[in-house]
Amino acid sequence: MKLSTDEIERYARHLVLRDVGGPGQAKLRAARVLVIGAGGLGSPLVQYLAAAGIGTIGIVDDDTVSLSNLQRQILHGTPDIGRLKVASAEDAVRRLNPGVEIEAHVTRLSTENARELIHPYDVVADGSDNFDTRYAVSDACFFERKPLVTAALGQFDASLTTIRAHETGSDGRPNPTYRCLFPEPPPAGAVPTCAEAGILGALAGVMGSLMAMEVMREIVGFGTGLVGRLLMVDALAMRFETLRYSWDEANPLSGSGADAP
Repeated sequence: MKLSTDEIERYARHLVLRDVGGPGQAKLRAARVLVIGAGGLGSPLVQYLAAAGIGTIGIVDDDTVSLSNLQRQILHGTPDIGRLKVASAEDAVRRLNPGVEIEAHVTRLSTENARELIHPYDVVADGSDNFDTRYAVSDACFFERKPLVTAALGQFDASLTTIRAHETGSDGRPNPTYRCLFPEPPPAGAVPTCAEAGILGALAGVMGSLMAMEVMREIVGFGTGLVGRLLMVDALAMRFETLRYSWDEANPLSGSGADAP
């Protein structure tokens, strides 16, 4: 895939990177990435994916922009209040990189539509804010055999991992699923919502940017990704730690008692 003169100038800093270069940039341009949520995590994620030259970005979100979003959801501005987030996000991408195609999905992802939404894409990045969506996305990615980059935010803490549960590791064992890491969602009401507990806006920016880097890593193949590793961020202590996790034979997707996809 030959880059145009404008693309060579736009992506010049990628092109001189030994581990990206022209072939890597061509992979980014050919890639289709689905982003779940155009909120706190989705805002920096979408912008950095667009800036990197991802060819097609799908965005799933059925919400509208509110004033309280703007403390962290930097895809949107004050004039966007009341608009659909996917519409605001598309305008922001157009300003940043008109060569990127946006596919807007004005819907809420659920167990019923997850596989249909995910199927046409190469990589999925989940920036949703609830456990029902996270489990629906991760299960669908397993059955559709798609890599998943998923993150979660707390008040001053956050986590990030990459799931390639449809593949096996170098040891011949299946890669872990999301359910190997978190077998069951917490009881309803056990984890306060963002509106109830609050959230540091800049933390969403940090984690969304890290998600974008993981997505690009999955597409280009540079470095070592977060498969089987959970990155945990403590913004109060400014501490980053990594926890290793592995395949659980009891998980319902790829465990010993699971049905074949």
